[in-house]
Amino acid sequence: MHGARSVQFEPVRVPVTGSVRVPGSKSITNRALICAALADGSSHLSGVLVSEDTEVMVRAWQTLGLHLDWNRSACELRIEGCGGQPPNHRADLHIANSGTSIRFLTAALAATRGEYSLDGVPRMRERPIGDLLEGLRSWGADVQSTNATRNDCPPVLLRASGLRGGPANVRGAVSSQFLSGMLMAAPYCASDVELTVDGDLVSKPYVAMTLAVMRSFGVYWEAEGYRRFRIPAPQQYRGIDYVIEPDASAASYFLAAAAITGGTVRVLGLSKNALQGDVGFADVLARMGCSVTWGDDSIEVSGRAAHGIDVDMNAISDTVQTLSVVALFAHGPTRIRGVAHNRHKETDRIGDLATELRRLGADVDEQSDGLIIRPGALRGCEIATYGDHRMAMSLTLAGLNVPGVRILDPACTGKTYPNFFEDLGTLLGQPPRYDGA
Repeated sequence: MHGARSVQFEPVRVPVTGSVRVPGSKSITNRALICAALADGSSHLSGVLVSEDTEVMVRAWQTLGLHLDWNRSACELRIEGCGGQPPNHRADLHIANSGTSIRFLTAALAATRGEYSLDGVPRMRERPIGDLLEGLRSWGADVQSTNATRNDCPPVLLRASGLRGGPANVRGAVSSQFLSGMLMAAPYCASDVELTVDGDLVSKPYVAMTLAVMRSFGVYWEAEGYRRFRIPAPQQYRGIDYVIEPDASAASYFLAAAAITGGTVRVLGLSKNALQGDVGFADVLARMGCSVTWGDDSIEVSGRAAHGIDVDMNAISDTVQTLSVVALFAHGPTRIRGVAHNRHKETDRIGDLATELRRLGADVDEQSDGLIIRPGALRGCEIATYGDHRMAMSLTLAGLNVPGVRILDPACTGKTYPNFFEDLGTLLGQPPRYDGA
């Protein structure tokens, strides 16, 4: 795939049927890496996702002087925690376009002592981080954006001398990652922390995930819903053995393959009790007419998504693109709402998604917080991916029913799922066809 201009699959002649186990969760991997790196003692992580976003996080801690032994083929990583202070007190960290990495590392390093800069690709310099910087300053951090044109976006310059703790407010409307970053840094503050969320918090399941990972690594906290959080400080994470779940966002593409073709697909390693809120995507498919079977260690979707729905996807916003493609093959319109924050992801996942759905032949109304999708006469075309892994993986699914759907820049899936096209090809019984170089 490396260097390929595009990728496509032939439309399937029979409903897609089979089982798949997707790689580990990016979101859990990067949270576990933060906690394990700051911990006192050694941690062994299994199920670790091998992708650009996790490579970025691992390289950052290596640059900071930590020892990490990563067996990529076994998806296992051993890391010797730094006890709250990395060996290297100065570092320039390149974060590519990993939002979790730059936000979590900025907060974690603010609790240490040293001088650090964090930067990424051009798109990263358009992704907001100002609310996090403001929250950290309320704990005494000397941190600023050095972006000459957008002072609420990276690059970030951090002159760290520890965090005093105490009360702090963080806005919840743009990204839950700001709150998650501050929560993970809170145990290393000098005094007890009380974090209050201003306004509505987006993507609440990701905050629940953060708190669950923190607890697994030995930190105590209290929460009043998703409004106020209390963390006694100072505390320390402790090194542990930790198993990372398969990625529920990645699972959505395979479940959607069943919904689009009327087949039956089982994703292994996930259940209703998963840490990841994106397993709720299966419930959305059930509302569209699919049959969902929850196992102790699996999710199975059967049957076609028959009709459109009106759905608030705030809690599972990383699956918006997947549902948008399913909506192309349902009867009647589908309205997706509650995801205004999707405009600030790897690309504008409302505006750019609307552009590509229209290119396929759908009638799409773009709204401030979502989309209304009305199925139309669909046609094959080249699909731009905007460097966004989720655009590539989700829109590939249109080609299961529509001839000639070609996905440009397939290598962008390396951000979270480098082998996606091969795994999808195995499920479909046909290899992906790469074109150009």
